[in-house]
Parts: sequence; C-alpha cells; structure tokens
Amino acid sequence: MASEFLVFAIVGFLAQIVDGALGMAYGVVSTTMLLSFGLPPAAASASVHTAEMFTTAASATSHISQRNVNWHLFWRLAPAGIAGGILGTYVLTSIDGTVLRPFVTVYLGLLGVYILFRAFRARAPYREHGTAYIAPLGVAGGFVDAAGGGGWGPIVTSSLIGSGGAPRYVVGTVNTVEFFVTTAVSVAFVTALFTGHWQQTGGLYGHIWSVAGLVAGGVLAAPLAGFVVRMIPARALMLLVGGLVTVLAAYQTWQLLA
Repeated sequence: MASEFLVFAIVGFLAQIVDGALGMAYGVVSTTMLLSFGLPPAAASASVHTAEMFTTAASATSHISQRNVNWHLFWRLAPAGIAGGILGTYVLTSIDGTVLRPFVTVYLGLLGVYILFRAFRARAPYREHGTAYIAPLGVAGGFVDAAGGGGWGPIVTSSLIGSGGAPRYVVGTVNTVEFFVTTAVSVAFVTALFTGHWQQTGGLYGHIWSVAGLVAGGVLAAPLAGFVVRMIPARALMLLVGGLVTVLAAYQTWQLLA
C-alpha cells in the first residue's frame, strides 16, 4: 500500500513536471502505468482524470500567475474541449476506445516530425488561430483525452505550435483549459457510474492509493510549471515538444505492434 503510493507519487511528480513545461504527457504516462497494474481502460481514464482535477488546478494557477495564458485563445478553446471530453467519456463507457489509438498514433508521429522541422527553420512570425481551426481541434483533443485516457496535450499543444502558435502561450493556455476539460470528463464519468451506464468500476476501487499517489506527486510539481515555461526559449521549447511527441508516437506504435 505504502510502496504503491510512493511509486505513483514519483510517477505523478515526474509526469507533471514534463506536462507543465511542455503541455503534455501527464495523462499518457499515468494511464500507461495504471494499465500496467491491471486496471481496465475506462477505470484507468477515470482515475487519471480524477487526479488531474487537482494537478491541473495547481498548474493553471502557476501559468496564470506567470502570465502565460492567451485569454482570447482560452475562451474559444475551453467550450470545444469540454464538449469533446464529454463525448469521449460516453464513447469510452459504451465501446472499446482503443480502436482510435492507431489513428492518433499516426497523427502524432507526423506532427512531431513537423514540429522538429519547424524548430530548425528560420522563425516565422507567430500567428493567432481562427475559431474555425480552434473549435474542431478542441473537440478532437477533448474526445481523444477522455476516450484514450490521455491526449489533450499531445493533440492540442502540438497542433497549435506546429501551425504557428507561440510556444509559451500555447502551453500555458492549453494547460489552463485542461483543468476545465478534466473536470467535465470526471463529472461525466461519475454521472455514467450513478446512472448505471458504466459498470466497469471493479478495478478502480482497488487502486485508490495509486490515484492518491498521482495526486500528491502531481500537485507538488505543478507550481513549477509556469516558471519553467517562461524561462525556456521558444526554439528550445519547440524542440522539446517535437521530440516528446515523436517519442510518444514511437512508443505507442511499439505497443500496437507488440
């Protein structure tokens, strides 16, 4: 019990450091760990989103205090992400969400390579994205995040940076929106549980210490997020994001082929 808490506290701390600085990885890393401990996909996703309600609140506070948030982008991205997250929760509690993984993996792999390519090119002026691009992206990111147990950051952060967004403000804004998406997904899971729509909760109750460890480690690391993003140069941030996305896509490809 104590050892399980400690292991997941360390995982939560390291995953949140990466997530807060690069705008992705907490959900993917944490979900992968929980699945390896035997939780079914829906229970793992519910556990991670419960933990993220606490870690994303702390991370969002850090980014807001460091002025890393583009509020114009925030108000267009948040409603779309919430809608996509609720839809993804319904899908995951109804069918096998793993059917989406090959498509998401290919998308992330191509996007990671493209971000690395952009990082080495002469820097073009950063641009503000239109609602016609942000709304569908938010819905897709929220959907994949809920259905796959993680994916909001890899989908949304990498897409916005890859298409010309300023890295610091993209990471800060996407992390701040994630709190609201995560809260909506968690509420949707609870609603599905109490209405009898979701019956796969057996593994969830037996891993309460894992979830507690994820919360404790993530909350400890989250306040560092805003400061780290503010200090990293834009090109270095693009290289780190592109490299991480590419590695995650390669790892997911290996899992699918194994």
